[in-house]
Amino acid sequence: NETVCENTIVVKDCKKPTVVCINGLSINLMNIAGGMVQLWASDFLQYTEDNCTPAPQIKTAIRRKGVADGQGSVTGFPKNADGSPQTGVSFTCADLGTQLVELWGLDKAGNADFCETYVLIQDNAGVCGVNAVVAGALKTAEVEGVEDANVELENNSGSGIPTLDVFTSQTGDYLFSNALPYSNNATVTPTLEIDPLNGVNTWDLILISRHILGLEPLNTPYKLIAADANKSGTVTTFDIVELRKLILGTYAKLPNNSSWRFIDKSQVFTNPANPFANVIREDIQIVNIQQHMSNGDFLGAKIGDVDNTATPNNLVASDDRTAGTLLFDVQERSVKAGEEFTVNFKAAEQVAGYQFTLNLNGLEVVNLVPGAKMGDENFALFADAITTSADDVKGEFAVTFRATKGGKLSQMLNVSSRITRAVAFMGTEKMGVGLRFNNGGSTVVTGQAFEVYQNTPNPWVSKTQIGFYLPSATAARLTVYDATGRTVYTANGDFGKGYNAFTIDRKVITTVGSLYYKVETTTDSGVKQMIQMK
Repeated sequence: NETVCENTIVVKDCKKPTVVCINGLSINLMNIAGGMVQLWASDFLQYTEDNCTPAPQIKTAIRRKGVADGQGSVTGFPKNADGSPQTGVSFTCADLGTQLVELWGLDKAGNADFCETYVLIQDNAGVCGVNAVVAGALKTAEVEGVEDANVELENNSGSGIPTLDVFTSQTGDYLFSNALPYSNNATVTPTLEIDPLNGVNTWDLILISRHILGLEPLNTPYKLIAADANKSGTVTTFDIVELRKLILGTYAKLPNNSSWRFIDKSQVFTNPANPFANVIREDIQIVNIQQHMSNGDFLGAKIGDVDNTATPNNLVASDDRTAGTLLFDVQERSVKAGEEFTVNFKAAEQVAGYQFTLNLNGLEVVNLVPGAKMGDENFALFADAITTSADDVKGEFAVTFRATKGGKLSQMLNVSSRITRAVAFMGTEKMGVGLRFNNGGSTVVTGQAFEVYQNTPNPWVSKTQIGFYLPSATAARLTVYDATGRTVYTANGDFGKGYNAFTIDRKVITTVGSLYYKVETTTDSGVKQMIQMK
């Protein structure tokens, strides 16, 4: 016996196409119609793809963000009045500066999606009228250029000229070409908010403490400004507390200060030992400009860095060489799941200061007892780690753990730079940090293992650094993937033992949005995610 039934299945394409933009363009106005330029959707398109529609058959269109298309709409696939795709946009002298655009893709099933990018409209030829050049440089007190700072030129004359911004070069230079109409007023303001930990470590806290005690005063106005972490106009122990929270990972950034402060180079401090007695000028006021200005210079102070170890640009290499290792003695033992036990940590020698991350594998913190001259402020607790930073102490503390699995203690604890960089200070010499597990007559010494760190800054626009730690010198390879798994960048190099980094420039990766990066050697590898902003 048989029976038959029929069902109608409707197969629909409901997936939107993928549209990937080029990460920004810059263009000069042409001397037509009083200053105009037209750009096309193809100028901004990196690629499109779809699950059903072949790429050549995906229609593309463009609109200025927030500006109506030919049918009066500011959303949806941009169309001309006749219903055809709007494939071009135009800009005039009224659009000088950064303008956002939406690049759309439409598949054969009518699904549409877009990516957003930008175009910098410039008038270097002066077709909108001859304007003054405004230029200068951002340097450290050691005359190193500060790279990738954002410099903003704001016109204060009510002339309708938009606010412009540029990034500084590797040498710290910036340039606004043909930017400011003569007789106008303007304000130049630099900012740099990335990588607050750049150059900041426990040795800086030691130097600030010596300054407060009068033992070794900070000898420049810029070091004093750098030491004022809470921006109170004074240097006190509260600044040490704030910076230690930054080192320990309690703070992602200082709540009351920026990563860098830039001071007008022409500023004169009436008392260099107290720069806060003067109003610190962090912008340059241009009044009634009558000629090109090339001396808009600033001196930068990296907040928290008083030993001048910050790397202001990619031309300056950081010095991470270490002389020896500070070992913390730990009694080796086996533990069972659910067991609570106390581990005593004791430094093998006294140093001026130290900091590190203690990774926990299968252990939970029940209680932490600081040692002599230490307090809770010297530690921070995370789900799978303890961070510590201390100075002028013996280096003794105790932690009570609860085991979530069984195993040997030496396999459940290890030193890391994942949150707080692992380093100790013997005078001005740097040392590595490790653990020495003692078991009767035998010992096991463990140092830092291979690690891949989160890129900084993240998200990023112009440049970013991908840091990693090598337990020994070897070759390493970096591979960057987009969200679909397509390789967009690779780099190789030979690196020494310790902390190293790959630097990525937006010129080599134009993909916007989520990216994944993998650092690998012949024996180890690690993968993390980052975001490139438009």
